[in-house]
Amino acid sequence: MFDSIGWVEILIIVVAGLFILGPERLPSAAAWLGKTVRQVREYATGAREQLKQEMGPEFESLRKPLEDLRELRNFDPKRAVTKHLFEDPEPTTKSNGYPTPSTPPVQEQRPLAPGERPPYDPDAT
Repeated sequence: MFDSIGWVEILIIVVAGLFILGPERLPSAAAWLGKTVRQVREYATGAREQLKQEMGPEFESLRKPLEDLRELRNFDPKRAVTKHLFEDPEPTTKSNGYPTPSTPPVQEQRPLAPGERPPYDPDAT
């Protein structure tokens, strides 16, 4: 929960709370906040366990896409570009587990002979 909050931010919150609430009410407010966070975690854990019991094995298949979404939240463009540039150029599977589509063979284009007219596509004009 506190992955993105550093010690400096916590210190600023404590000092602001000290000025706003005063030294008399700050300990009781911190205790109330701790109890509330603990209670919310217990509710979330209970809800997760209840879903797991009711859904059975389907719960795990539901969690997989959610974990994929969580990985997208930690997306690092610099790492993705580095991986794309310096690793295997032809992976057999995508990051989502599906195989990469095969590319159709490219027809070799030859230069036009002198006096030869270029191909004409009436649908393209």
